[in-house]
Amino acid sequence: MYSVTVRGHMMIAHSFRGELFGPAQRLHGATYVVDVELNRPELGVEGVVVDIGRASSAVSGVLHELDFKNLDEDPAFTGKNTTTEFMAKVVFDRVAARIAQGELGPGSEKLVSMKVTLHESHIASASYSAPLTA
Repeated sequence: MYSVTVRGHMMIAHSFRGELFGPAQRLHGATYVVDVELNRPELGVEGVVVDIGRASSAVSGVLHELDFKNLDEDPAFTGKNTTTEFMAKVVFDRVAARIAQGELGPGSEKLVSMKVTLHESHIASASYSAPLTA
């Protein structure tokens, strides 16, 4: 399996509900380094998984939608704990939608899976990975 990974970052504010989260129940910020790994069993005729520039642009667009936002104020997240794990799936779903719309260009229809990792720090991260459906 071949893979290409592109990286971006976003800064968000949020709070959590539940005693499990201790002081994180209060409004706080998080800065994530985000890795999106795209997987394909065979290289395209150009010798690549997908165009890295297009992949970077698509990921940047998704992250820009979330960057500098207070997620507690976003109706899409009402009633949700926007944990790192939860947000990895949000980014996955939004990038997958851009792939389905053809934003990554020719060859992207051959992608079979994707993994999104949000790094909270140099010692902690969370990921979501799944097959991409046609």
